[in-house]
Amino acid sequence: MESTLVAVDQYIADHLGETREDLKRLARIPSVSARGGEPMAAAADLVADLLTAAGFDARIIPSDGFPMVYGDSGGKAARTIICYNHYDVQPPEPLDLWVTPPFEPAERDGRLYARGISDDKGQLVSRIAAMRAVRAVMGGFPVRVKFIVEGEEEVGSRSLPAFIAAHADLLAADACVWETGGVDSAGRPLLTLGKRGVLCVELRARTLDRDAHSGQAHNLPNAAWHLLRALATIKDEHERIQIPGFYDDAHPPAAEARALLERMPSDEAFARAHFGVGEFVNGHTGQAYKEAVYAPTANIAGLTAGWQGPGSKTVIPAEATAKLDFRLVPDQDPADILAKLRGHLDAQGFADIDLTQLGGADHADTTPPDDPFVALTARTAEEVYGLPAVLVPLIGGSGPGYPFRTILKTPIVSLGTSDPYTAIHSPNESVSLAQFERGTRHMAHLLLAYGEAGADAH
Repeated sequence: MESTLVAVDQYIADHLGETREDLKRLARIPSVSARGGEPMAAAADLVADLLTAAGFDARIIPSDGFPMVYGDSGGKAARTIICYNHYDVQPPEPLDLWVTPPFEPAERDGRLYARGISDDKGQLVSRIAAMRAVRAVMGGFPVRVKFIVEGEEEVGSRSLPAFIAAHADLLAADACVWETGGVDSAGRPLLTLGKRGVLCVELRARTLDRDAHSGQAHNLPNAAWHLLRALATIKDEHERIQIPGFYDDAHPPAAEARALLERMPSDEAFARAHFGVGEFVNGHTGQAYKEAVYAPTANIAGLTAGWQGPGSKTVIPAEATAKLDFRLVPDQDPADILAKLRGHLDAQGFADIDLTQLGGADHADTTPPDDPFVALTARTAEEVYGLPAVLVPLIGGSGPGYPFRTILKTPIVSLGTSDPYTAIHSPNESVSLAQFERGTRHMAHLLLAYGEAGADAH
């Protein structure tokens, strides 16, 4: 086994140049799911080509939204891993904050910059590179490997749950490697076991047929003020969400999760420096800072009303909009929260404000920390990084893991190429080329170990 690992690692190192070119080709495609269009099909086609070149039977399967790309190594192995990834990316704006154009990959100081270069195209290409290395060294795969790569993760994976339900036999697996993962600020590998749920909505207030002169503000109602008053009813100054029944199904971390949080190294000092934070929400520090991830949130992601250009324009906005996301904890149902939000707005006198769900909605999902696949992923992480893996019971972000856990019944672990400087969803998104190589090696080591571990590995 040791000689095989060495040979696989060497193959990965020797082929980093061509792997990097594969990543650049994919990153040049502006596959922004919020906008759609031809780039989505182009990205799906290239993903299928990359999987085919790595030895997979790859095909594009239509869905209710953008196409799914499915890859299967085939064979009759006793165990099957499925890798979940996505080829869509976030919008690149604001463009003026990018040092180089977002869809023209650029290398600077050991990092590669482009929109989606980390989330999630870098992770995907890294996984494919790991598969290519294992196949080249061993002449095949030690376990059966499947890929499901979607194009709607950044807009809520609207089509994925129904697709999984309809294709459960095709996607059947014993374990799942999730789309993203990497290391913390000290270089320790992070293994994420759970993700919060999410509900994204838009509120729209309209008080006039058209914008009006602000000299009439004594009589004409302002949509921006109306919307702000509605928003102010959703959360108090202590971050407590005021929607009746919102916390009915929200629970604090169980003893097992709390113990993992206590053992986790804190990134509090790093976050203060990296984001320039004077004080965290509600003064969180120490254990409270770690456990805050189990508190659901209501976040205003964007506000639009009236004149936004340079200088002044004395108008009364006829319309105002706000985009919000609610991050939800295990047992909270996004559909239930949406209904409760509508009821709350109506009860507060804002029945005239339109409420629209944006994209899909995810339930929270968690994998037990004592699952054998978690232990195997942690062991192979320490092989690659030389540091013990950190088990993270729940992260603040979200993803469509719920149907994998409930329909496919797979444990889910995250590993990969990210680090705290990747700036996903922000301008100048990047990936460290050194971490890209380490994440690729970890995926390859896990694949080999899973093939050797026997039936007790799942």
